[in-house]
Amino acid sequence: MRKTPMTNGVRAGLQRGGIELRHLLRNGKEMSGHLTNVVVALLVAAYISDDVPGTRTPMSDLMLAGFAAYLLFQVGLINLPQMLVAEREEGALLRLRATPGGIPAYLVAKCVLIVVVAVGTVALLLAAGALLVDGPLPHGPGAWLTLLWVTTLGLLAVVPLGAAVGAVLPNPREALALVMLPTMVLLFISGTVFPITSLPVPVQQVAAVFPLKWMAQGLRSALLPDAARTAEAAGSWELPMVALVLAAWAVLGFLLAVPLLRRAARRESGSRLSERHRKAAQSGALAG
Repeated sequence: MRKTPMTNGVRAGLQRGGIELRHLLRNGKEMSGHLTNVVVALLVAAYISDDVPGTRTPMSDLMLAGFAAYLLFQVGLINLPQMLVAEREEGALLRLRATPGGIPAYLVAKCVLIVVVAVGTVALLLAAGALLVDGPLPHGPGAWLTLLWVTTLGLLAVVPLGAAVGAVLPNPREALALVMLPTMVLLFISGTVFPITSLPVPVQQVAAVFPLKWMAQGLRSALLPDAARTAEAAGSWELPMVALVLAAWAVLGFLLAVPLLRRAARRESGSRLSERHRKAAQSGALAG
């Protein structure tokens, strides 16, 4: 069978993604950051004893389900943009300009890395939660299937979007601040840490525009008892709407990611890279 450029790009991306994943697993500092998120969520869940208003569902279960969605969201829209900006500063995009199919392969590699990290972190959170704080797990094949497709669609919604954001962000020092603030706002208005019905209706409407609200709602439908749906804004899980919104964000992200990464690569040059290194060296000297 004849190999097309797209096939070669996907294969190269998968290989590169495997290499990057092995490097990450050997990086204790990076791994500790992901583990810290799980530990914090478990500690908070251990100290929550109330039920979700109007239900017999523990508030800790709602929080763990919502935090699982936030972990998927965070890896795609905080970790990935930071990673892309840092590698751009090191000249990765400049090297991609001379590599046939470099941008698609690069994007595939990042998707592999982020998906494995995100799924692994969420699996650890749910398993540790079930063992240590009697946290929620899917009950029955239908719930496991819902967990699978919501996680898949959620990652498809945020990973390409994170790549698009990373392509336009400035240097790494500013990138974290620019993505952290809106992400933290979404964390508190999307029903991930407390019932969304406790928020004003206009705030709920703003949250409904973004994928995190629907990711959290979809995961709650998989992890919480069906009676807990009465605490949702619509009084139901709205799974068709969950799928529709996440699919729309996935399409938007893919439409933006590759063109923006190509644009960022075209703008790279040896002189730009040298200038950034010179400024970084000066900043380090001044800081010292």
